[in-house]
Amino acid sequence: MSPRVTAISNLFAVVVAAVAWPALVLQYWLMMWSGFEGLALLRFFSFFTILSNVLVGLVAASAAMGGSWGPLAFWRRPRVRGLAAVSITVTCLVYATVLQSTWAPLGPQLVADRALHYVVPVLYLVWWIALLPHGALAWRDALRWLWFPLFFALWTFARGAIVREYPYPFLDVGRLGYGTALVNTLLVGGVFLVLGTAFVALDRILCGSRFSGDGRLR
Repeated sequence: MSPRVTAISNLFAVVVAAVAWPALVLQYWLMMWSGFEGLALLRFFSFFTILSNVLVGLVAASAAMGGSWGPLAFWRRPRVRGLAAVSITVTCLVYATVLQSTWAPLGPQLVADRALHYVVPVLYLVWWIALLPHGALAWRDALRWLWFPLFFALWTFARGAIVREYPYPFLDVGRLGYGTALVNTLLVGGVFLVLGTAFVALDRILCGSRFSGDGRLR
């Protein structure tokens, strides 16, 4: 990428991080304020919304900070950035189609809710599509990315078996039973895989569109 595009990309990364991290802090504070002081941190990280936004926040912050330090460079890998794109898209789509109608947040909770489920996803996807380099993803990455929702599902059912609490209604084993909850998990996993494949395809399309006929970057 040209120095100008790189500078704009880094500035946009600052914007993404500046929205994601305060929204996460606000959501954690609201959880603490609601009476979950003792187990707030564990409960906080039991929501896929939180995990996907933390992933986005780390990816954006690593780009904004620059440098070649190993831990920062890890979060700038194309595969990690792609995983963040798929994860935050799933967060937005599942919330918009399944979860938003189940409650009506107000005040600060509404701010955190809209930021984590809509503002951060839109900002990150604009950054990923328009300002990041493309062409490094492979088709097998769509399968590799499934470890993220798989880990979340295993953690959700293991924790739920102990505390009898589930982060989302469609995963509530106590109300739905394991059969329905597992089917719902597979459906979300299928969405994750389809979106992952679509993002790999988009990565390849965007890579080709940024080169002119003589092979030079536009």
